[in-house]
Amino acid sequence: MSEPLLVADHLTKDYGTFRALADLTLSVAAGEVVGLLGPNGSGKSTALRLMLGFLKPTSGRARIGGFDCWADSVETRKRVAYLPGELRLYDTMTGRRLVTFLGRLRGDAPGPEVDALAKKLDIDIDRPLTHMSSGMKRKVALLAVLVPKVPLIILDEPTNTLDPTMRDELLEQLKSARARGQAVLFSSHVLQEVETVCDRVAVLRRGELVHVQEMSELREGRSVSARLTGPPPAHGPGGAELAPNTVSADGRLQMTFRGPLPVLLDWLARQPLTDLVIEPQGLAPIYKRFHG
Repeated sequence: MSEPLLVADHLTKDYGTFRALADLTLSVAAGEVVGLLGPNGSGKSTALRLMLGFLKPTSGRARIGGFDCWADSVETRKRVAYLPGELRLYDTMTGRRLVTFLGRLRGDAPGPEVDALAKKLDIDIDRPLTHMSSGMKRKVALLAVLVPKVPLIILDEPTNTLDPTMRDELLEQLKSARARGQAVLFSSHVLQEVETVCDRVAVLRRGELVHVQEMSELREGRSVSARLTGPPPAHGPGGAELAPNTVSADGRLQMTFRGPLPVLLDWLARQPLTDLVIEPQGLAPIYKRFHG
């Protein structure tokens, strides 16, 4: 079995006595979208900069396409398109000139796909960047990242300053990149966008990796909330005993179910309940477990 496209192996970064990232071990395979989830200060941007070779790790290492991200940084960056959290663009250029300039640095000559994607992102790429809002500039930067068909796309808080419609369009573009076999790694603190597009999610807290969640497993689960109008049942769907805290003192039923939906519905139909709500299980309970 071949090595994943990106591998972080016990990646650690210290600034004096402050540990910004501690012992991160994570991988991203071709055709996979992985999200780094956590609030500001959790180590997301530090992890991405180490993987891009912008920072030298205190210990551990990262590899992209088999190349060490620090020792072989030029080779690794040939395989990556990167969107930083804070943009620094050439404001004297138009959007088109910037995309062309960055493409030629790679040895690429961007073609008609530039105009097609610019239309989807709703930007006038022939306008000078100095005349664009921060949201428009970010869309130009996204254009420059999404056009190259590199093996790996790395995005740091990519939806900042984007309106809801453009956020949805970006997520669709990331799905298209995955379908083409590209790997995507992006940081975010927005649960909904991570749930929508990711295959796996890594939760960071204070520089440490505290949880990795396969989204396929999570999507199989359902959160159930209802109010019981009679005695609580002893057993749940499928005959398993209910956990002690499933039903509160005031008769509120809160549970998570993984399994065939007909089994759940059959069990619920036999309970004395009202105010029933069934929702897909999301990341919120997991996130709150680590971040309150």
